[in-house]
Amino acid sequence: MKILNSSIFVSLLVIVALATLAYGTVHQPTLALFYLVMTAVAMIWLLAGWIKGELTVSRHIFQVPLIASAIYALIQTIPFGHIAEIAGISGIPRTLSLSPFDSTMSALHMLVLALFFGVLLAMVDRAKRIEKIVNFILIFGFAYSFFAILQSFLSPTRIYGVLERLSPFGSFVNRHNFAAFIEMTIAVPLGMLMSGAVRRDRRLFYITAVVWMGIALLMSGSRGGLVAMLAGVGLILVLTTRAHGKKKKLILIGVTAATAVVIVTGAIMIGGETSLSRFAETAEAGDVTTDRLQIWTVTLKVITSHLPFGAGIGAFGQAYTPFDTSNGLSRVEQAHNDYLQVLADAGLVGALIAAGFLYSVFFTIRRTTRVENGYRRGVAVGAAAGIFAVLVHSLFDFVLHTTAVTLMFIVLLTLLAACGREYEDDVLDVEGKQHRHRRRKRTNVTPLESEGKVRIGRQADH
Repeated sequence: MKILNSSIFVSLLVIVALATLAYGTVHQPTLALFYLVMTAVAMIWLLAGWIKGELTVSRHIFQVPLIASAIYALIQTIPFGHIAEIAGISGIPRTLSLSPFDSTMSALHMLVLALFFGVLLAMVDRAKRIEKIVNFILIFGFAYSFFAILQSFLSPTRIYGVLERLSPFGSFVNRHNFAAFIEMTIAVPLGMLMSGAVRRDRRLFYITAVVWMGIALLMSGSRGGLVAMLAGVGLILVLTTRAHGKKKKLILIGVTAATAVVIVTGAIMIGGETSLSRFAETAEAGDVTTDRLQIWTVTLKVITSHLPFGAGIGAFGQAYTPFDTSNGLSRVEQAHNDYLQVLADAGLVGALIAAGFLYSVFFTIRRTTRVENGYRRGVAVGAAAGIFAVLVHSLFDFVLHTTAVTLMFIVLLTLLAACGREYEDDVLDVEGKQHRHRRRKRTNVTPLESEGKVRIGRQADH
């Protein structure tokens, strides 16, 4: 039973790593493989519950918006009547979605992501697993950043020297997606360092990892990524300085400034285009939108035209085309602003779901960054900063439409949720001393036991 449980947990982290390395899992073959692997993991999870006689599931509210969005996407595909005959073609069903197929595929994708989220939340049932997730983020983020920097010199336009793209970085086909991924992985160790949640013998490795990830993010050339990272660092400062005295605040700000100088200096010494140089080029050119303003203006027309129910989740490309005033040489598939796209795709229903999600996130951040446990408080600060950074980045790009970025975002949400609970194997300080709590706080993970609740595949013994 322990082997099955551990294999599920490890498999979920391996999925995040492989999804990142597989070009971010944005192509149909890699997406199909992701769905198959998650189906296998779900079956093992159910098998483990059957063997044990109970199935552990999570009740955390973070899962609700994802599931609600998938259900609404399916509702948008329900036909009600038919469209009038067009060019001799009749019998076309009338649906809320302009593209029922795309909405159905979007619903499938969100349901698989919800499955990943639910299983991961259920698997983090002890403090040791929080530490393992942190170690995974730290080591993978460090190694992946080093690889991305190396590839930017050896093969700047080809991923793994094979797949050619205009602006790739690391294994992502778009540098903004790489930046979004790294702004999350860098936030966790940085938040822990600034919270004092890292043991002395590990601080050098954490600092080294943060520096390399910061250099990689700058070298990606993503201006949105740089702004998002600065927003994440700002949140860390807010969360970590409010409880310190004046002297500690000055030291913390000084250390942060020194780390930033090292990262910028490292990026300059290594060379190549960086986010800073692209900001300078933009300022000289007088263009800070790179056509985003045009896309956002058209998106507002899509929103007003399809209120209150939206044009269909996943159907933005079809909804945008009739209002597009450009020459049509390139097709716009995303709004480059996820908040506007939520309104365009799902209307007021999507706005309510998104608002509920944002409220639950910020409410959880406020609660978990004040927990008594020093280690979990540091992890919560880092996870909160990474989540906030991506939410800021979503103002300029559509990074959460990339599967690998979404999976890491879910991992950070899981850490944030898990840090608000108490565990029997909690470590109350950063020096490794173990303490057991006399009273265990009620958690958001509920075992559905075999007797009197839900049976898993067997008859009760009498």
